[in-house]
Amino acid sequence: MIMQQRIETALAGLQPAHLQVLDESHMHSRGQETHFKAVLVSEQFAGLNSVKRHQKVYATLGELMGQFHALALHTYTPQEWETIGAAPASPTCAGGHP
Repeated sequence: MIMQQRIETALAGLQPAHLQVLDESHMHSRGQETHFKAVLVSEQFAGLNSVKRHQKVYATLGELMGQFHALALHTYTPQEWETIGAAPASPTCAGGHP
């Protein structure tokens, strides 16, 4: 199973109303599976600030976190998602890890 699918499968544990995992490695590391973006909408984020939401995602991913370099997280409640409707675009890579 490719890393993107492994991340999606793990994040399904948060019972998302919307889940999108994008492999953005091509923007950073010449196609290796190292950089991902996750847009996650879950009722489980209600009442949590962004740090607590991210901690919840990291805990859900568990050991997968050590198997890639970067994960851009965009976490929303269903109510926030209704208002926002889309996650921001990822910035271009500033170099760093190949």
